[in-house]
Amino acid sequence: MQPLDYLRESPSQTAGPYVHIGCTPNFTGIDIYGGDLGTHMKTGPVQGTEIILKGIVFDGTGTPLRDAMIEIWQPDAAGLFPSANETRGKADPNFTGWGRSPGDMTTGEFTFETVKPGAVPFPDGRMQAPHITAWIVARGINIGLHTRIYFEDEAEANAADPILSRIEHQNRVPTLLAKKQEDGSYRFDVHLQGPHETIFFDI
Repeated sequence: MQPLDYLRESPSQTAGPYVHIGCTPNFTGIDIYGGDLGTHMKTGPVQGTEIILKGIVFDGTGTPLRDAMIEIWQPDAAGLFPSANETRGKADPNFTGWGRSPGDMTTGEFTFETVKPGAVPFPDGRMQAPHITAWIVARGINIGLHTRIYFEDEAEANAADPILSRIEHQNRVPTLLAKKQEDGSYRFDVHLQGPHETIFFDI
């Protein structure tokens, strides 16, 4: 086999301190494009239950990462994605299904104003519990981390979920559960390391 001395793969780089300038410039004080992409997931009156999802990304010492950025992707309240290929019906036209939030530079807290997602089918026909897919980047993370956000108050659906049921160490399932707060919002903290380390998916 002839070795290739060109087009070699470049080494992975961390997100670095410039991720917010590139992905959320308005958040950094650069007024451009009329707002940052992913800031608003609702473009009008939406179907289903509107929720607020908050959380913090913690490092292995329990310190909040104040420069983390989170992206989420989810179906609407009926379990439909905003795609032309959706065969089960038409998704909510006022819901984008995608959001991006930088962590607050003081507290590290990210916030999404979204809707409670509906269940979606697994390839074998079983239904997946309502969940949100999340992607996390920050300094020190070479490749973005993928995880899922399920809901603690969906116990019956979670017990039947084909992904959650495959997790070998079931005592770690709570690291994927968003907890409802007294004010009605949901809390989902991400722990990169340590005894409460969040389950991440190899995608």
